[in-house]
Amino acid sequence: MTATALSLQPRPIDPSVDHEIQAIVSGDLVGETCNTDLAAGPWDFDSRPGYGPGASMGDVIPTGAPRQGELPAEYRAASDEELAARIRAAKATLGDRVVILGHFYQREEVVEHADYLGDSFQLAGFAKQHPAAEAIVFCGVHFMAETADLLSQPEQAVILPNLAAGCSMADMADIDQVEECWEQLSELYGDMEAVDADGRVPVVPVTYMNSSAAIKGFVGRHGGIVCTSSNARTVLEWAFARGRRVLFFPDQHLGRNTAKAMGVPLAQMPMWNPRKPLGGSSAAELQEATVILWHGFCSVHRRFTVAQIDKARAEHPGVRVIVHPECPMEVVDAADEAGSTDYIRKAIAAATEPTTFAVGTEINLVQRLAAEHPEHEIFCLDPVVCPCSTMYRIHPGYLAWVLEELVAGRVVNRITVPADVADPARVALERMLAARP
Repeated sequence: MTATALSLQPRPIDPSVDHEIQAIVSGDLVGETCNTDLAAGPWDFDSRPGYGPGASMGDVIPTGAPRQGELPAEYRAASDEELAARIRAAKATLGDRVVILGHFYQREEVVEHADYLGDSFQLAGFAKQHPAAEAIVFCGVHFMAETADLLSQPEQAVILPNLAAGCSMADMADIDQVEECWEQLSELYGDMEAVDADGRVPVVPVTYMNSSAAIKGFVGRHGGIVCTSSNARTVLEWAFARGRRVLFFPDQHLGRNTAKAMGVPLAQMPMWNPRKPLGGSSAAELQEATVILWHGFCSVHRRFTVAQIDKARAEHPGVRVIVHPECPMEVVDAADEAGSTDYIRKAIAAATEPTTFAVGTEINLVQRLAAEHPEHEIFCLDPVVCPCSTMYRIHPGYLAWVLEELVAGRVVNRITVPADVADPARVALERMLAARP
Protein backbone atom coordinates (compact mmCIF):
# COMPACT_ATOMS: atom_id res chain seq x y z
CA MET A 1 0.00 0.00 0.00
CA THR A 2 1.46 3.35 -0.93
CA ALA A 3 0.80 6.64 0.81
CA THR A 4 -0.62 9.72 -0.86
CA ALA A 5 1.56 12.51 -2.16
CA LEU A 6 1.27 14.10 1.29
CA SER A 7 4.58 13.70 3.05
CA LEU A 8 4.73 10.88 5.58
CA GLN A 9 8.54 10.79 5.77
CA PRO A 10 10.77 11.58 8.77
CA ARG A 11 11.26 15.32 9.22
CA PRO A 12 14.07 17.42 10.68
CA ILE A 13 11.71 18.97 13.24
CA ASP A 14 9.88 16.68 15.69
CA PRO A 15 6.17 17.27 15.00
CA SER A 16 5.00 15.07 17.87
CA VAL A 17 2.50 16.83 20.12
CA ASP A 18 2.71 13.86 22.49
CA HIS A 19 6.47 14.37 22.90
CA GLU A 20 5.91 18.07 23.62
CA ILE A 21 3.21 17.37 26.21
CA GLN A 22 5.37 14.75 27.91
CA ALA A 23 8.26 17.24 28.08
CA ILE A 24 6.04 20.01 29.47
CA VAL A 25 4.55 17.75 32.15
CA SER A 26 7.97 16.37 33.14
CA GLY A 27 9.42 19.88 33.37
CA ASP A 28 11.94 19.32 30.57
CA LEU A 29 10.25 21.98 28.41
CA VAL A 30 8.87 25.36 29.35
CA GLY A 31 5.31 25.55 28.11
CA GLU A 32 1.67 25.07 29.03
CA THR A 33 -0.84 22.36 28.24
CA CYS A 34 -4.58 22.59 28.93
CA ASN A 35 -4.56 19.36 30.96
CA THR A 36 -1.62 17.41 32.37
CA ASP A 37 -3.70 14.21 32.03
CA LEU A 38 -2.89 14.38 28.33
CA ALA A 39 0.47 12.85 29.23
CA ALA A 40 -1.31 9.66 30.36
CA GLY A 41 -2.52 6.90 28.08
CA PRO A 42 -6.09 7.43 26.82
CA TRP A 43 -7.02 4.00 28.24
CA ASP A 44 -6.92 5.64 31.68
CA PHE A 45 -10.18 7.38 30.71
CA ASP A 46 -11.97 4.65 28.76
CA SER A 47 -14.22 3.64 31.66
CA ARG A 48 -15.22 7.21 32.50
CA PRO A 49 -18.01 9.18 30.82
CA GLY A 50 -16.66 12.20 28.96
CA TYR A 51 -14.58 13.15 25.96
CA GLY A 52 -11.29 12.86 27.83
CA PRO A 53 -8.63 15.49 28.48
CA GLY A 54 -8.06 18.10 25.79
CA ALA A 55 -10.07 20.76 24.01
CA SER A 56 -13.47 19.10 24.50
CA MET A 57 -13.08 18.09 28.15
CA GLY A 58 -15.62 20.69 29.33
CA ASP A 59 -18.37 19.54 26.93
CA VAL A 60 -21.16 17.33 28.28
CA ILE A 61 -21.19 13.94 26.60
CA PRO A 62 -24.62 12.43 25.81
CA THR A 63 -25.87 9.53 27.90
CA GLY A 64 -25.20 6.29 26.10
CA ALA A 65 -22.25 7.57 24.07
CA PRO A 66 -19.97 4.68 23.01
CA ARG A 67 -17.21 3.68 25.38
CA GLN A 68 -14.15 1.60 24.73
CA GLY A 69 -13.60 -1.68 26.54
CA GLU A 70 -10.34 -2.25 28.34
CA LEU A 71 -7.30 -2.37 26.09
CA PRO A 72 -5.24 -5.53 26.82
CA ALA A 73 -2.36 -4.88 29.21
CA GLU A 74 0.33 -5.82 26.68
CA TYR A 75 -0.58 -2.81 24.55
CA ARG A 76 -0.84 -0.44 27.50
CA ALA A 77 2.60 -1.46 28.76
CA ALA A 78 4.39 -1.49 25.39
CA SER A 79 6.89 1.24 24.51
CA ASP A 80 6.41 3.54 21.53
CA GLU A 81 9.11 1.64 19.67
CA GLU A 82 7.51 -1.74 20.35
CA LEU A 83 4.07 -0.56 19.28
CA ALA A 84 5.48 0.92 16.07
CA ALA A 85 7.24 -2.36 15.27
CA ARG A 86 4.10 -4.40 15.94
CA ILE A 87 1.99 -2.11 13.75
CA ARG A 88 4.49 -2.39 10.89
CA ALA A 89 4.59 -6.18 11.22
CA ALA A 90 0.79 -6.48 11.24
CA LYS A 91 0.52 -4.21 8.22
CA ALA A 92 3.07 -6.29 6.34
CA THR A 93 1.14 -9.47 7.13
CA LEU A 94 -2.23 -8.01 6.14
CA GLY A 95 -0.98 -6.29 2.99
CA ASP A 96 -3.74 -4.99 0.74
CA ARG A 97 -6.40 -6.61 2.91
CA VAL A 98 -6.39 -3.47 5.09
CA VAL A 99 -6.33 0.28 4.46
CA ILE A 100 -5.38 2.65 7.28
CA LEU A 101 -6.79 6.19 7.09
CA GLY A 102 -5.35 8.98 9.24
CA HIS A 103 -7.02 12.33 9.85
CA PHE A 104 -4.92 15.51 9.81
CA TYR A 105 -5.61 15.99 13.54
CA GLN A 106 -4.26 12.60 14.59
CA ARG A 107 -1.13 12.35 16.71
CA GLU A 108 2.07 11.88 14.72
CA GLU A 109 2.67 8.42 16.19
CA VAL A 110 -0.51 7.26 14.42
CA VAL A 111 -0.16 9.25 11.21
CA GLU A 112 3.20 7.65 10.44
CA HIS A 113 1.39 4.34 9.84
CA ALA A 114 -1.43 5.75 7.70
CA ASP A 115 -1.77 4.77 4.06
CA TYR A 116 -3.71 7.98 3.46
CA LEU A 117 -3.74 11.30 5.29
CA GLY A 118 -6.50 13.89 4.86
CA ASP A 119 -9.61 15.59 6.21
CA SER A 120 -12.85 13.68 6.81
CA PHE A 121 -14.15 14.20 3.27
CA GLN A 122 -10.87 13.22 1.59
CA LEU A 123 -10.55 10.11 3.74
CA ALA A 124 -14.09 9.00 2.95
CA GLY A 125 -13.12 9.26 -0.69
CA PHE A 126 -10.01 7.15 -0.14
CA ALA A 127 -12.15 4.51 1.58
CA LYS A 128 -14.44 4.40 -1.44
CA GLN A 129 -11.44 3.92 -3.76
CA HIS A 130 -10.47 0.58 -2.19
CA PRO A 131 -13.44 -1.77 -2.62
CA ALA A 132 -11.18 -4.83 -2.52
CA ALA A 133 -9.82 -4.20 0.98
CA GLU A 134 -11.37 -6.42 3.65
CA ALA A 135 -11.02 -3.80 6.37
CA ILE A 136 -10.73 -0.02 6.62
CA VAL A 137 -9.13 1.17 9.85
CA PHE A 138 -10.23 4.77 10.36
CA CYS A 139 -7.94 6.73 12.66
CA GLY A 140 -10.30 9.61 13.29
CA VAL A 141 -13.58 9.98 15.17
CA HIS A 142 -16.91 8.18 15.16
CA PHE A 143 -18.82 10.20 12.55
CA MET A 144 -15.92 9.79 10.11
CA ALA A 145 -15.98 6.00 10.50
CA GLU A 146 -19.76 6.08 9.93
CA THR A 147 -19.27 8.03 6.71
CA ALA A 148 -16.66 5.53 5.54
CA ASP A 149 -19.12 2.73 6.24
CA LEU A 150 -21.78 4.57 4.20
CA LEU A 151 -19.49 4.90 1.18
CA SER A 152 -17.62 1.59 1.35
CA GLN A 153 -18.79 -1.83 0.19
CA PRO A 154 -21.25 -3.75 2.41
CA GLU A 155 -18.80 -6.60 2.98
CA GLN A 156 -15.99 -4.28 4.09
CA ALA A 157 -15.42 -3.79 7.81
CA VAL A 158 -14.84 -0.22 8.96
CA ILE A 159 -12.95 -0.19 12.26
CA LEU A 160 -12.53 2.66 14.75
CA PRO A 161 -9.52 1.82 16.95
CA ASN A 162 -11.05 3.49 20.04
CA LEU A 163 -14.84 3.57 20.28
CA ALA A 164 -14.60 6.49 22.73
CA ALA A 165 -13.27 8.72 19.94
CA GLY A 166 -16.46 10.67 19.36
CA CYS A 167 -16.98 14.34 18.48
CA SER A 168 -18.52 16.87 20.86
CA MET A 169 -19.67 19.07 17.97
CA ALA A 170 -21.42 16.18 16.23
CA ASP A 171 -23.09 15.28 19.52
CA MET A 172 -24.53 18.80 19.81
CA ALA A 173 -27.07 17.97 17.08
CA ASP A 174 -29.05 15.07 18.50
CA ILE A 175 -31.49 13.41 16.07
CA ASP A 176 -34.42 13.78 18.49
CA GLN A 177 -33.69 17.50 18.90
CA VAL A 178 -33.42 17.96 15.14
CA GLU A 179 -36.73 16.15 14.55
CA GLU A 180 -38.38 18.38 17.17
CA CYS A 181 -36.90 21.48 15.53
CA TRP A 182 -38.32 20.38 12.17
CA GLU A 183 -41.75 19.89 13.69
CA GLN A 184 -41.73 23.38 15.19
CA LEU A 185 -40.58 24.90 11.90
CA SER A 186 -43.30 22.96 10.06
CA GLU A 187 -45.92 24.49 12.35
CA LEU A 188 -44.50 27.94 11.59
CA TYR A 189 -43.88 27.64 7.84
CA GLY A 190 -46.58 25.16 6.84
CA ASP A 191 -46.07 22.31 4.37
CA MET A 192 -42.30 21.85 4.14
CA GLU A 193 -42.61 20.28 0.68
CA ALA A 194 -44.77 23.04 -0.81
CA VAL A 195 -42.93 25.14 -3.40
CA ASP A 196 -43.41 28.86 -4.00
CA ALA A 197 -43.60 30.71 -7.32
CA ASP A 198 -39.82 30.35 -7.65
CA GLY A 199 -39.98 26.60 -7.08
CA ARG A 200 -38.47 26.78 -3.61
CA VAL A 201 -39.54 24.99 -0.43
CA PRO A 202 -39.69 26.80 2.96
CA VAL A 203 -36.48 25.25 4.39
CA VAL A 204 -33.63 23.10 3.12
CA PRO A 205 -31.62 21.31 5.85
CA VAL A 206 -27.83 21.35 5.48
CA THR A 207 -25.58 19.37 7.79
CA TYR A 208 -21.85 19.67 8.16
CA MET A 209 -19.89 16.49 7.56
CA ASN A 210 -19.14 16.60 11.30
CA SER A 211 -22.47 15.04 12.23
CA SER A 212 -23.85 11.60 12.96
CA ALA A 213 -25.16 9.25 10.28
CA ALA A 214 -28.61 9.72 11.81
CA ILE A 215 -28.42 13.46 11.09
CA LYS A 216 -27.20 12.83 7.55
CA GLY A 217 -30.12 10.44 7.11
CA PHE A 218 -32.56 13.12 8.31
CA VAL A 219 -31.12 15.57 5.79
CA GLY A 220 -31.39 13.02 2.99
CA ARG A 221 -35.05 12.34 3.79
CA HIS A 222 -35.94 16.04 3.77
CA GLY A 223 -34.34 17.14 0.51
CA GLY A 224 -31.14 18.38 2.10
CA ILE A 225 -27.42 17.99 1.62
CA VAL A 226 -24.11 17.50 3.46
CA CYS A 227 -21.26 20.03 3.31
CA THR A 228 -17.60 20.21 4.27
CA SER A 229 -15.59 23.24 5.32
CA SER A 230 -14.07 23.36 1.83
CA ASN A 231 -17.35 23.32 -0.13
CA ALA A 232 -19.76 25.04 2.30
CA ARG A 233 -20.34 28.01 -0.01
CA THR A 234 -21.14 25.79 -3.00
CA VAL A 235 -23.53 23.72 -0.89
CA LEU A 236 -25.30 26.83 0.45
CA GLU A 237 -25.72 28.07 -3.12
CA TRP A 238 -27.27 24.69 -3.97
CA ALA A 239 -29.61 24.95 -1.00
CA PHE A 240 -30.65 28.58 -1.67
CA ALA A 241 -31.61 27.57 -5.21
CA ARG A 242 -34.06 25.07 -3.72
CA GLY A 243 -35.27 26.70 -0.51
CA ARG A 244 -36.16 30.10 0.90
CA ARG A 245 -34.17 29.31 4.02
CA VAL A 246 -31.45 26.97 5.22
CA LEU A 247 -31.36 25.12 8.53
CA PHE A 248 -27.62 24.67 9.13
CA PHE A 249 -26.17 22.34 11.75
CA PRO A 250 -24.34 21.47 13.87
CA ASP A 251 -21.61 24.16 13.68
CA GLN A 252 -22.95 27.68 13.98
CA HIS A 253 -19.59 29.28 13.15
CA LEU A 254 -19.04 27.58 9.79
CA GLY A 255 -22.61 28.43 8.84
CA ARG A 256 -22.36 32.05 9.96
CA ASN A 257 -18.93 32.70 8.44
CA THR A 258 -19.89 31.14 5.11
CA ALA A 259 -23.26 32.87 4.81
CA LYS A 260 -21.80 36.23 5.90
CA ALA A 261 -19.15 35.97 3.16
CA MET A 262 -22.01 35.38 0.70
CA GLY A 263 -23.71 38.61 1.78
CA VAL A 264 -26.36 37.27 4.16
CA PRO A 265 -26.96 39.88 6.92
CA LEU A 266 -26.38 38.76 10.50
CA ALA A 267 -29.92 39.84 11.35
CA GLN A 268 -31.17 37.11 9.00
CA MET A 269 -29.20 34.37 10.80
CA PRO A 270 -31.02 33.58 14.05
CA MET A 271 -29.67 30.90 16.38
CA TRP A 272 -31.64 27.76 17.14
CA ASN A 273 -31.10 26.59 20.72
CA PRO A 274 -32.79 23.17 20.93
CA ARG A 275 -33.51 23.67 24.63
CA LYS A 276 -35.78 26.66 24.00
CA PRO A 277 -39.20 27.00 22.29
CA LEU A 278 -38.69 28.08 18.65
CA GLY A 279 -34.99 27.79 19.36
CA GLY A 280 -35.05 30.98 21.43
CA SER A 281 -36.12 33.21 18.51
CA SER A 282 -39.44 34.85 17.79
CA ALA A 283 -41.79 33.72 15.03
CA ALA A 284 -41.13 37.03 13.24
CA GLU A 285 -37.35 36.52 13.38
CA LEU A 286 -37.70 33.02 11.94
CA GLN A 287 -40.01 34.29 9.19
CA GLU A 288 -37.31 36.77 8.16
CA ALA A 289 -34.49 34.21 8.46
CA THR A 290 -32.27 33.22 5.57
CA VAL A 291 -30.04 30.85 7.57
CA ILE A 292 -31.12 29.27 10.86
CA LEU A 293 -27.96 28.36 12.77
CA TRP A 294 -27.88 25.41 15.17
CA HIS A 295 -26.35 26.12 18.58
CA GLY A 296 -23.24 23.98 18.10
CA PHE A 297 -19.50 24.58 17.91
CA CYS A 298 -16.05 22.99 17.78
CA SER A 299 -14.27 23.16 21.12
CA VAL A 300 -10.89 23.17 19.39
CA HIS A 301 -11.60 26.18 17.20
CA ARG A 302 -13.52 28.06 19.88
CA ARG A 303 -10.21 28.41 21.76
CA PHE A 304 -8.88 30.93 19.24
CA THR A 305 -9.36 34.63 19.99
CA VAL A 306 -8.83 38.07 18.49
CA ALA A 307 -6.42 38.80 21.35
CA GLN A 308 -4.22 35.93 20.16
CA ILE A 309 -4.19 37.40 16.66
CA ASP A 310 -3.31 40.86 18.02
CA LYS A 311 -0.45 39.35 20.02
CA ALA A 312 0.85 37.46 16.98
CA ARG A 313 0.84 40.64 14.89
CA ALA A 314 2.61 42.60 17.63
CA GLU A 315 5.34 40.01 18.11
CA HIS A 316 5.73 39.00 14.45
CA PRO A 317 5.41 42.00 12.10
CA GLY A 318 4.21 40.84 8.69
CA VAL A 319 2.75 37.58 10.05
CA ARG A 320 0.18 35.87 7.85
CA VAL A 321 -2.77 34.70 9.95
CA ILE A 322 -4.86 31.79 8.64
CA VAL A 323 -7.72 30.28 10.63
CA HIS A 324 -10.32 27.59 10.14
CA PRO A 325 -13.92 28.73 9.41
CA GLU A 326 -15.08 26.82 12.51
CA CYS A 327 -13.54 29.70 14.50
CA PRO A 328 -15.86 32.43 15.85
CA MET A 329 -16.77 35.18 13.37
CA GLU A 330 -14.68 37.81 15.16
CA VAL A 331 -11.58 35.62 14.79
CA VAL A 332 -12.25 34.93 11.10
CA ASP A 333 -12.77 38.66 10.50
CA ALA A 334 -9.50 39.54 12.25
CA ALA A 335 -7.47 36.93 10.34
CA ASP A 336 -5.94 37.43 6.89
CA GLU A 337 -7.54 34.26 5.54
CA ALA A 338 -9.91 31.50 6.58
CA GLY A 339 -10.21 28.07 5.06
CA SER A 340 -10.46 24.33 5.58
CA THR A 341 -7.58 22.19 6.77
CA ASP A 342 -6.78 21.39 3.16
CA TYR A 343 -6.87 25.12 2.29
CA ILE A 344 -4.47 25.90 5.14
CA ARG A 345 -2.09 23.15 4.09
CA LYS A 346 -2.10 24.24 0.44
CA ALA A 347 -1.72 27.94 1.29
CA ILE A 348 1.44 27.25 3.28
CA ALA A 349 2.83 24.91 0.62
CA ALA A 350 2.23 27.56 -2.07
CA ALA A 351 4.20 30.31 -0.26
CA THR A 352 7.34 30.87 -2.35
CA GLU A 353 9.14 33.20 0.08
CA PRO A 354 10.01 32.46 3.73
CA THR A 355 6.92 33.52 5.67
CA THR A 356 5.74 33.61 9.25
CA PHE A 357 2.37 31.88 9.61
CA ALA A 358 0.11 32.01 12.66
CA VAL A 359 -2.45 29.25 12.26
CA GLY A 360 -5.76 28.82 14.04
CA THR A 361 -6.56 25.11 13.90
CA GLU A 362 -5.80 21.85 15.71
CA ILE A 363 -2.26 21.65 17.10
CA ASN A 364 -1.29 18.28 15.57
CA LEU A 365 -1.80 19.67 12.06
CA VAL A 366 0.00 22.92 12.89
CA GLN A 367 3.08 21.17 14.25
CA ARG A 368 3.15 18.77 11.32
CA LEU A 369 3.06 21.71 8.91
CA ALA A 370 5.89 23.39 10.82
CA ALA A 371 7.96 20.22 10.46
CA GLU A 372 7.16 19.83 6.77
CA HIS A 373 8.03 23.45 5.96
CA PRO A 374 11.20 24.48 7.82
CA GLU A 375 11.61 27.33 5.31
CA HIS A 376 8.72 29.07 7.10
CA GLU A 377 8.07 29.96 10.72
CA ILE A 378 4.75 28.32 11.57
CA PHE A 379 3.10 28.40 14.98
CA CYS A 380 -0.33 27.87 16.53
CA LEU A 381 -2.22 31.00 17.56
CA ASP A 382 -3.05 29.40 20.90
CA PRO A 383 0.16 29.07 22.96
CA VAL A 384 -1.45 26.42 25.19
CA VAL A 385 -0.86 22.92 23.81
CA CYS A 386 -4.39 21.51 23.70
CA PRO A 387 -5.20 18.84 21.11
CA CYS A 388 -8.69 17.67 20.15
CA SER A 389 -9.79 15.50 23.08
CA THR A 390 -11.38 12.79 21.01
CA MET A 391 -8.87 12.61 18.15
CA TYR A 392 -6.21 12.18 20.83
CA ARG A 393 -7.92 9.03 22.09
CA ILE A 394 -6.61 7.15 19.05
CA HIS A 395 -3.25 5.91 20.30
CA PRO A 396 -0.75 3.53 18.66
CA GLY A 397 -1.72 0.96 21.30
CA TYR A 398 -5.25 0.78 19.94
CA LEU A 399 -4.02 0.70 16.35
CA ALA A 400 -1.67 -2.19 17.12
CA TRP A 401 -4.51 -4.05 18.88
CA VAL A 402 -7.08 -3.80 16.06
CA LEU A 403 -4.49 -4.74 13.43
CA GLU A 404 -3.23 -7.77 15.34
CA GLU A 405 -6.83 -8.85 15.90
CA LEU A 406 -7.30 -8.73 12.12
CA VAL A 407 -4.18 -10.85 11.67
CA ALA A 408 -5.78 -13.37 14.06
CA GLY A 409 -8.97 -13.33 11.98
CA ARG A 410 -11.04 -11.25 14.40
CA VAL A 411 -12.78 -7.94 13.64
CA VAL A 412 -13.13 -5.64 16.67
CA ASN A 413 -14.68 -2.16 16.99
CA ARG A 414 -16.61 -2.44 13.74
CA ILE A 415 -18.76 0.60 12.89
CA THR A 416 -21.99 -0.25 11.06
CA VAL A 417 -24.77 2.13 10.02
CA PRO A 418 -28.25 0.52 9.87
CA ALA A 419 -29.80 0.39 6.39
CA ASP A 420 -32.78 2.59 7.29
CA VAL A 421 -30.33 5.36 8.21
CA ALA A 422 -27.67 4.56 5.63
CA ASP A 423 -29.87 4.79 2.54
CA PRO A 424 -31.08 8.40 3.00
CA ALA A 425 -27.68 9.43 4.40
CA ARG A 426 -26.04 8.26 1.16
CA VAL A 427 -28.53 10.39 -0.79
CA ALA A 428 -27.39 13.49 1.12
CA LEU A 429 -23.72 12.59 0.62
CA GLU A 430 -24.18 11.95 -3.11
CA ARG A 431 -25.83 15.38 -3.45
CA MET A 432 -22.74 16.86 -1.84
CA LEU A 433 -20.42 14.97 -4.18
CA ALA A 434 -22.40 16.27 -7.18
CA ALA A 435 -22.36 19.89 -5.96
CA ARG A 436 -19.03 21.03 -7.40
CA PRO A 437 -17.79 24.66 -7.12
